[in-house]
Amino acid sequence: MACAAVEGSTKLLRLTLDVGEKDASGQPTTRNVFSGIASAYQPEQLVGQLTVLVANLAPRKMKFGMSEGMVLAASHADEAAQPGIHILTPWPGAAPGMRIH
Repeated sequence: MACAAVEGSTKLLRLTLDVGEKDASGQPTTRNVFSGIASAYQPEQLVGQLTVLVANLAPRKMKFGMSEGMVLAASHADEAAQPGIHILTPWPGAAPGMRIH
């Protein structure tokens, strides 16, 4: 995973994710996902990490670009009492493109 702050936003990070897809020439492709997790993560914390992605959503045009999925994360129902956003990560052995069961 590559990750960068989104210029002009205090909430969003732009994630560039390998989802195990290949283009017509067989080269790996990536998807851009904008996620409102900047309050919990610095971009460098996420580089190279695996995460769970909902990839079968229609692309969504946003102010900062096209978002092609949604990263799954957990948070407490009472954010004031227990702040934090926790990105879901797969167990060791998982690889980009694997399906969630």
